[in-house]
Amino acid sequence: QVQLVESGGGVVQAGGSLRLSCVLSGRSLGSYGVGWFRQAPGKEREFVAASSWSSGYTNYADFVKGRFTISRDNAKNTVNLQMNNLKPEDTAVYYCAADPHYSGTYAVEYDFWGQGTQVTVSS
Repeated sequence: QVQLVESGGGVVQAGGSLRLSCVLSGRSLGSYGVGWFRQAPGKEREFVAASSWSSGYTNYADFVKGRFTISRDNAKNTVNLQMNNLKPEDTAVYYCAADPHYSGTYAVEYDFWGQGTQVTVSS
């Protein structure tokens, strides 16, 4: 059984940084595509960033390009999301997702999800 556990959320002032981590258990991360998504209150879940199995391909939503970086350490079964220059509009619950056959932008295509971690950016 694949399980994902996120950590690293918290409260930060605008312009600050946070580093989210997602640990996958039950399988080897190296065979999974991984995505980060977020959901703000009253809004739909939206794509943030994704990494293919070998990290050779990464993709970002336009609103985080140049500020967020996705990285993975397959030996530690961990995917990180470094978030810099945070803005109040980045406030949301952030989720990591994994799938053995997909590493794109559509949430519905991912089979496995973490429980989410809250990120709050104050102005």
